[in-house]
Amino acid sequence: MEPLMIDTQEGIRTITINRPERMNAINDDISLQIEQAFADASADDDVRVVVITGKGRAFCSGLDLSEMSDAFGSRHEQLDELGWVGRQALSIVHCDKPVIAAVNGIAAGAGLSLALACDMRFMSDQTRVTTGYVRRGLSPDAGMSYFLPRLIGQAKAAQMIFTGRDIYPDEAERTGLVNEVFPDEAFHDRVMDISREITAGPPIALTFSKRLLTADADAELSALLKQEYAYIKRCFATKDVEEGIQAFLEKRKPNFQGE
Repeated sequence: MEPLMIDTQEGIRTITINRPERMNAINDDISLQIEQAFADASADDDVRVVVITGKGRAFCSGLDLSEMSDAFGSRHEQLDELGWVGRQALSIVHCDKPVIAAVNGIAAGAGLSLALACDMRFMSDQTRVTTGYVRRGLSPDAGMSYFLPRLIGQAKAAQMIFTGRDIYPDEAERTGLVNEVFPDEAFHDRVMDISREITAGPPIALTFSKRLLTADADAELSALLKQEYAYIKRCFATKDVEEGIQAFLEKRKPNFQGE
C-alpha cells in the first residue's frame, strides 16, 4: 500500500496520507515523499490548488515514534541541521500554489505542524488537535514554534505548547488556529467547494499572492527550523522521552524527572 495517494481533478491536487493503520503517522520516507509531492505540484501548470488530508480517522498523528530509536544514528543524520520535517515544512511554504490542510481527523505533534505550514486549515467538527510534544517529553519541531504564535498569538501558543492539551473545533476556530469548522458529513464537499473557488482565480496572480504572503518566512523560518531540530535531537536523548513514550503505550500519565 502506497503511503501517499495523489490525485488531480479540476486543477485540485489532493495529497492523502495513506497509513490509516498507524493513524497516518509519518517517518522520514513519507516526509520525503510529501516534500516531493509539493515540489511536483508547484511545478505543474495544471495544478491550481493543493489539498493535503489523511485517510481514515486521522489527518496525521505526528512522528511514527516506533521508528525513531535510531533516527539520528548515521553521520549524515547527526550532521543534518534541518531534518526531514524541517524540509517538509519549507516545501509547503515554497510551493507556488495555495495549500489547504483538510483536517479530517486527529492532528497531533508534527501532524499539527504539517497543517500549520499550510496557507489555510479547515477542520471537521468531529475531531481534535494537539501540539502534543510535551506529552512525550519533546519540544516542537516541523515549524510549530514559528507558525503557531503567528496564527493565534504568543500567549495562546505558549499555553497550547506548554500543556499539550487537546484543542476541540470551537476553540480552534475561535482562536484562528483553523479558518473554519465544517460538519463531518459535509466536510469533504465544503473543502472541495473552497478549492474550486480558488481554482477559478487567475493562476499567475495566485502564485504571486502566495509568494508575497510567505516572503518574510525564508530566513527566519529556516533558522528556527534548525533550532527546533537541534533541540528535539537533544530531547530524544533524554530519559523523559523514554518515559513519555512508555506512558503513552501503557495509557498512563508520564512521570517526568528532567533527566
